[in-house]
Amino acid sequence: MNIAIIYGGRSGEHEISLISAAAVTRGIKKEHSVILIGITKEGKWYLQDKAEYERIINDSSAALSIKENPANLIRICPGSKEASFVTEKQALKIDVVFPVLHGTYGEDGTIQGLFEMSDIPFVGCPTMSSSLTMDKEKTKQVLEAVGIPVVPYICIKRSDLNDSGRYDEIFQRCIDELGFPLFVKPCCAGSSNGANKATNPKEFSYALMSAFSWDDKVLVEKSINAREIECSVTGNSTTAAPDHEEETVKAYIPGEILPTHTFYDFDAKYNDPNGASLKIPADLSPDLIETVRSTAVKAYKALDAAGLSRVDFFIDKDTNDLYFNEINTMPGFTPISMFPKMCGAAGLEFSDLTELLISEAILRFKAKSALSTSR
Repeated sequence: MNIAIIYGGRSGEHEISLISAAAVTRGIKKEHSVILIGITKEGKWYLQDKAEYERIINDSSAALSIKENPANLIRICPGSKEASFVTEKQALKIDVVFPVLHGTYGEDGTIQGLFEMSDIPFVGCPTMSSSLTMDKEKTKQVLEAVGIPVVPYICIKRSDLNDSGRYDEIFQRCIDELGFPLFVKPCCAGSSNGANKATNPKEFSYALMSAFSWDDKVLVEKSINAREIECSVTGNSTTAAPDHEEETVKAYIPGEILPTHTFYDFDAKYNDPNGASLKIPADLSPDLIETVRSTAVKAYKALDAAGLSRVDFFIDKDTNDLYFNEINTMPGFTPISMFPKMCGAAGLEFSDLTELLISEAILRFKAKSALSTSR
């Protein structure tokens, strides 16, 4: 089977993708053939040569790179199925795409729509759920509708920012209703890009400007004195069949993030090796462990997620209440990433995890292919 690993991308998480995708490449079982496709920060796609694959396989600490050979520039021919990606010399025969892309243009439904138009199986959530879960406000609204508690929040749009009177009103409303400290984050960005904590009006104003540089919608949340709990989930929530166990939606052993920074920001996640410690399983009672797992599954299904996701929660240290925080539909696969670690703690080794995700993608594609698209 030919597995295309797509990495890089037009995202603030480009460099993280290079690390995650390298780990996935090493985790693909050797009976498969791997095709590496790098997307530059400018959005150009390049087929990588075999030497890049060999370099990554032979160096367990190496990150992928992107070589921009004009002869290997990829063009896309939607509708050509497994030969939808072509260079000037060849059509690439691809059986499954594994898009190890984080954040904008990777998890937001844009590239998933391209794969669906190209009629090719791909790992991860489909277009609608990818787009929905990328938007923190819309995700909260859906989960509130099914009874899952979320942290109190207010959403501010750029149109509010452009109306000084309206902006002043919402600015004060956030302070009055949510109180300091506040967390301010872009609605549609990942890895804490543009996220800041504000403890006074001046910091709040700065945090809003920072977040609006990443998105046209900004989420303002009440600060919770919280423990950060995460849970890996796999499965195809809308197409799972009884005779395909790999499609069954399953939550793994929850873990806890113990950050040493003010909060679990981008530097703590990726740059500072001492930015956080990871505890798997989380130090929770058996009943609360099961509550986390069942709530993660409920959220995953409510959002029509598929393939994989990491569902993140807060547990209020003062009340022990559980709150949904966010969902990541293509979580990190770096050496310190929680998603594969939590799966591994449940006995699902890395290479078996990649195989499971590939199988899920094929089964979901077959189910979708059986649907009628015209009269």
